[in-house]
Amino acid sequence: MSGQRVDAKVVMLGKEYVGKTSLVERYVHNRFLVGPYQNTIGAAFVAKPIQVGDRVVTLGIWDTAGSERYEAMSRIYYRGAKAAIVCYDLTDSSSFQRVQFWVKELQSCEELCRIYLCGTKSDLVANDHSTRKVDYHDVQDYADEIKAQLFETSSKEGRNIDELFQKVAEDYHNSTSFQLMTEEKGVDLGQKRDSYFYSCCH
Repeated sequence: MSGQRVDAKVVMLGKEYVGKTSLVERYVHNRFLVGPYQNTIGAAFVAKPIQVGDRVVTLGIWDTAGSERYEAMSRIYYRGAKAAIVCYDLTDSSSFQRVQFWVKELQSCEELCRIYLCGTKSDLVANDHSTRKVDYHDVQDYADEIKAQLFETSSKEGRNIDELFQKVAEDYHNSTSFQLMTEEKGVDLGQKRDSYFYSCCH
């Protein structure tokens, strides 16, 4: 991993148990692991190439810890991120309140980072509408306000996950930073070799 080329750093943010790890697992490995996940400690890293037109964009995805006690650590991982997928659980209104915290963090520390809002567990809402605790239109209004894209996803069913990451890759492909990058250049996310920076509980 230490020499792996990555074009765009993407960070996953959000409250614990919103399903960030499940989302990455579905996207990268096309699987949904049944059973409780152990909390991510620090962050887990994976790279994924995506075809965009006649080019390939490689996303370096950082799945960060959601627990509030790891917030300071999470700030390490979103430094220099080109995109942030900020997740919330459609069945947990408090998780959307945490979204607003992370958005403020990004706006103050990483102004050039594109923000994507991601509502998770849409399969639960589809099966029982009474479980929805976060109104779609309220989030869309907020997304418009902060100029973010909004996706509602299901890691269990694979709904809208490919579309989310494809949009991230397309936006980066069309960005000035991609146009200026030569074939020889990329972001080497392996420059930090300490195991601390690749800690993952899985």
